[in-house]
Amino acid sequence: MMNASNWSFLPVSLMIQGQACLVLGRSVEAERKVSLLLKAGGEVQSFDSADALIAQLDTACLVVACSDDADANQKVSDACRSRQVPVNVYEHPELSSFIFPSVIDRHPMLVAISSSGDSPVLTRLLRNQLESVIPHGLGRLAKLAGDLKARVRERLPHLNQRRRFWESVLQGQIADLVFAGRDQEAHDRILDRLDNQAAPDASGEVYLVGAGPGDPDLLSFRALRLMRQADVVLFDRLVSEPILNLIRQDAERIYVGKARADHAVPQDEINQLLVDLARQNKRVLRLKGGDPFIFGRGGEEIDKLAENGIPFQVVPGITAAAGCAAYAGIPLTHRDYSQSVRFVTGHLKNNTADLRWADLVQPQQTLVFYMGLVGLPGICEQLQVHGLSADMPVAVVSRGTQPDQQVLTGTLSTIAELVQAVQLPGPTIIIVGEVVSLRDKLNWMK
Repeated sequence: MMNASNWSFLPVSLMIQGQACLVLGRSVEAERKVSLLLKAGGEVQSFDSADALIAQLDTACLVVACSDDADANQKVSDACRSRQVPVNVYEHPELSSFIFPSVIDRHPMLVAISSSGDSPVLTRLLRNQLESVIPHGLGRLAKLAGDLKARVRERLPHLNQRRRFWESVLQGQIADLVFAGRDQEAHDRILDRLDNQAAPDASGEVYLVGAGPGDPDLLSFRALRLMRQADVVLFDRLVSEPILNLIRQDAERIYVGKARADHAVPQDEINQLLVDLARQNKRVLRLKGGDPFIFGRGGEEIDKLAENGIPFQVVPGITAAAGCAAYAGIPLTHRDYSQSVRFVTGHLKNNTADLRWADLVQPQQTLVFYMGLVGLPGICEQLQVHGLSADMPVAVVSRGTQPDQQVLTGTLSTIAELVQAVQLPGPTIIIVGEVVSLRDKLNWMK
């Protein structure tokens, strides 16, 4: 007896390699189905006529009907069902004995999602969500496990032994090595553990991750995965609250933020803290606003880790210049206005204007100053002294990519006064160049 809990379709995976797959129709959807069948190794034959297809049913492994002719689709469906040949009729689950799920491809790992034909759009939306949390290296991890399966079975004859072994291998550092593209090192680690019956990984590791300029949608998939598996997180003031909310709930959080002339934790102490926490066998996430290697002092941190033999990964983030400029509608380069861009720190040592200003003043070049809000009057003055026009367009982007983003535009002669009148909150970036004049036309965040 059918009840509300019964499925409409049974999820299965078919082996169709080298077998005849018949397709009715030449529509775009028919072409998509042909592509899927070919990817699975099927021998595909396409037909324009229902009668021609039905004449070949005795050789068919399965049939797909995507004709624009509803009667032809019905005819093919009836013929297939009478001969118990699996058939799918596009957008008609009631005429189908099987349906195509939405597939997340991490071959040989395949994740299939289906609404039993009731809501293809909802199926696609769920697929998109899962795509963001399933690592693209998962297929390589599965392939590695498959290659070593026989050797593990020989070495560990009991099922529970193998289960515990694979549970320890398929998560933790060995999996991270695969996801980082270090497959051979992961292969060697598995064999070493197998041959020596080593215990699961207990050594710590540091993840140096760029959090981007603030919008959590700009995080990379790898950044999000590492954020959800870290035991302890060191973060700075440039990491937005929505991004911090994505960290694993039970992870320890340590604020090490730095503002101008106010360092919660000095850099040397941060470097040592990363080493000490990793030596406590913890997975340590060093979460930085923007990109760790662009004015983020990430190089200093991994230098200390390397000196102490601490394993680490680096995940780049969208740097503030790229993210904030994009959300402000300002292209940093443009064939008609700027052929180069330079990133400059505006946080000058000892508050002195010790930049090589003459090198910065070049034609058709965009300048982006990080941490330059306090020094903005001096920056504008020096650029003019060294040859830039007082009318050169300037934009100051405050809290870029975030809901409270503000953008002020002016010129080298006016922008400092405009910013002072508004009292923009940090963090900010300053963009100097002709490309700023394109903002009125290209501002898509209105």
